[in-house]
Amino acid sequence: MYTFHLYFFAKVNPLLKLGIHDFLNASPILLLLKEKGPDLGFQIVTDSPAALADRLNSGDLDLAMIPSVEYFKSADNYRLVPNICIASRGQVRTVLLLAKKPISEITSIAADIRSRTSVALLKILFPFNDNLSIHPFPPDPKSMLAEHPAALIIGDPAFKLNKLSSDITVYDLSEEWFKQTGKPFVHAVLAVSEKVTLNKNQKNLFQIARVQGYRRIKEIVSNYKNLPDVENAVLEDYLENKIKYNLDDEGIDGLNHFINLCYQNGVISKKIFIRFI
Repeated sequence: MYTFHLYFFAKVNPLLKLGIHDFLNASPILLLLKEKGPDLGFQIVTDSPAALADRLNSGDLDLAMIPSVEYFKSADNYRLVPNICIASRGQVRTVLLLAKKPISEITSIAADIRSRTSVALLKILFPFNDNLSIHPFPPDPKSMLAEHPAALIIGDPAFKLNKLSSDITVYDLSEEWFKQTGKPFVHAVLAVSEKVTLNKNQKNLFQIARVQGYRRIKEIVSNYKNLPDVENAVLEDYLENKIKYNLDDEGIDGLNHFINLCYQNGVISKKIFIRFI
């Protein structure tokens, strides 16, 4: 009888597929989602930010942490979970443009295949030539710069850039954004498909994950295996002081400013208005 009830519950209440990337910057949220998500009706799926956006758009996922520019492009189909995001205010260190030439002389950029927001941000921040071409690449700076005069690197690989040639200029895109706008930059948002409804406990989980995950940063860093050559203190500082997880009024202002600039620069075809669940 017990087995029957479990089967019946699973058929009537299938797990919602929740996508999130597994870069270090998402770890405080991911930790709690993995621990508590299944009991609240979520199946946790990890993938790259760009892949999550495609999977949410195709219907393979019900909700996902996706690049903010991908939310802009499909905003009519999504609503956002309030008070949660991945953002930064000033230097962040994990969204970097590596340039072998002055910006005005760069005609091609090898861009990390795993992100799209950063590509849009590049075009807004820097006065590139009109003939600039963007080429998707696996995140390997050596091969990227061997074929192109500049490379865009995001996420964990950026922590490994300690021995760059002296002729390479490094631009931190979050820092450049803050210099130009004075606003935080929202890299990723938690978007929910229009057809999906979350109950109160499911909504509360994201706020619990944001708060409790931040309190467990030392534990998260000590258990993080993808950056063994980076000192724990560096990673802890990154999560505690560089990354912001609360989509507050200041973050919403920064997100709306990015929407307007994307529209003005032709990244999106129409202005959108943020809708929350």
